[in-house]
Amino acid sequence: MDGPNNGIVLYHYSFSPFARRVLWYLTLRGIDYAECKQPATMPRPDLKALGVNYRRIPVMAIGRDIYCDTRIMLRKLEDLFPDSPLRASTVEQKAIEKFLEIWTIEAGVFVRASQLIPTSMPLLNDPKFTKDREDFSGRSWNKEQIAANRPEALAAIRNGFKFLETTILADGRQWVLKTDRPTLADIEAIWPFDWLNGLKGALPREFISEKQYPLVFAWIARFNKALQEAKAQAPKPTSLKGGAAVQRILTAAFAQSELGVDIGDPLGLQHGTEVEVFPTDSGTKHHDRGRLIGLNEDEVVLSIQTQGRELRLHYPRTGFRIKVITPGSHAKL
Repeated sequence: MDGPNNGIVLYHYSFSPFARRVLWYLTLRGIDYAECKQPATMPRPDLKALGVNYRRIPVMAIGRDIYCDTRIMLRKLEDLFPDSPLRASTVEQKAIEKFLEIWTIEAGVFVRASQLIPTSMPLLNDPKFTKDREDFSGRSWNKEQIAANRPEALAAIRNGFKFLETTILADGRQWVLKTDRPTLADIEAIWPFDWLNGLKGALPREFISEKQYPLVFAWIARFNKALQEAKAQAPKPTSLKGGAAVQRILTAAFAQSELGVDIGDPLGLQHGTEVEVFPTDSGTKHHDRGRLIGLNEDEVVLSIQTQGRELRLHYPRTGFRIKVITPGSHAKL
């Protein structure tokens, strides 16, 4: 890509487990990028200045294209930086990679992992943080409710460790796809388990440890060693303040051409229709509004105006809702 730092600006905060998916990818690929650090709770004026209402972290700009949700970020990085990609190559490998993405994100592994946040964590004593997370998730974040959810969550996560130990890693392979280095499939599988392993007090060692699941914990250690080695060779990200990030993005070119709107899509929408797009699982109260300029089986794209410049907001199709805006009403299906 043209422009400084490959045109990439990543909005994130350091302990976001989802942001780590993209940070790991950029590190393993050695792709130069810029970052704009964000607060862990709302508001986030740096993103508001871009005209982005989407509240989840991370958000990634490549040129004037803004990508919301890590699933679409990783796909676009593979497409836009095709030299030495991390994606699977065979049909069978692609199926495993996609299954692992669905398993950890859409099938509930991370939801259960998030319910293992220890009640001793200092942030849970911060009313601003707990209120923010209740707005984000739509569920209670009081300590009593977290403690009540913990046994079921632990059972689900232990089942996840067992699945990895007794199937994918059971034959002693180093990496998920039997490659000589970690691939996108490893990122898709490992991130909730690595996050929990590094979160003090999240995993009770009498139930989940190196003793019960030696292959999984060895894989986590290998992955972190590979990351450290890659980080030593990768360019150090450029740190941008919010105003500088906005100006860099607004003065850039688009990273990709228009997607086009599939007239055969079940929603039957037309190019240029004014719509709202928002996630259906978390952060559901925060809607982005713009003209529909892209729609297919995998992606929806909105055109918005910010400081007189067009930006394009990209979302995955799965897990997001599209509502048509009609005159005289807020929104309707």
